[in-house]
Amino acid sequence: MVTNDQRRRQLAREKFERQQRRRAGARKKKQRNTIIAAVLAVVLASGVAAYASIGFSGDDDKDTKGSDAGNSASSEAPTPPAEKPSPEPKMAIEKKGTYTFTLDTSQGPIAIAMDAAKTPRTANSFKALADKKYFDGTTCHRLTTQGIYVLQCGDPKGDGTGGPGYTIPDENLGALGKPGADQTVTYPPGTVAMANTGQPNSGGSQFFLVYKDTKLPPTYTPFGKMDAAGLKTVAKVGKAGVAAGGGDGAPKLPVTIKKATVTGP
Repeated sequence: MVTNDQRRRQLAREKFERQQRRRAGARKKKQRNTIIAAVLAVVLASGVAAYASIGFSGDDDKDTKGSDAGNSASSEAPTPPAEKPSPEPKMAIEKKGTYTFTLDTSQGPIAIAMDAAKTPRTANSFKALADKKYFDGTTCHRLTTQGIYVLQCGDPKGDGTGGPGYTIPDENLGALGKPGADQTVTYPPGTVAMANTGQPNSGGSQFFLVYKDTKLPPTYTPFGKMDAAGLKTVAKVGKAGVAAGGGDGAPKLPVTIKKATVTGP
């Protein structure tokens, strides 16, 4: 028999995953509209065949498309090659030892231990981004407080649609054990994992910080563990709740990453 608590957690998981998929769809729709607008603008300005292509920079997604527009002299202009997405950073860390991903936030410090042996490409990506000050000045844009208990960060746009322009592969997915009958595993408090679009190998720069036991499918790379002070900081934000009420949205206590660094091993 399914208890009310189990049903509530199931509904929360399903909502979380639907929102991930909707965000991915919204990004693609926005990209498509931007491409169309760019094509029309160039055609009107020049009166000749033109095209536009965009490489989407998603937190958790990359999508590259091309478009073309005809002119009075031709019914169809050649379709150009699509713009290439940004490359994943070259491996520049030691694949052994622990790196520390430190977030100096407006609500307190958060130190995250990353095991490079288990998640080398994830750790390497975060070091490359932090070295470029990618996370500095960004906000943790999303808090969930019902069924799923996470604070989501790492989006330079602050709305869940931003990212570095490349994706990294899933890693360490078996670390939290085998899924149960509900096809989920428990992400314990202190876990730091990659956000994604709901598709395999679609992580970018967005990540989530778990402050209470959270049951999700084992499809989100667990790449780090918060220290006690960091977990206390995130739990404080979770306790304050969502700014607009409800169980999912911007946190009532705003969290800005003033500076992010990666050191070690």
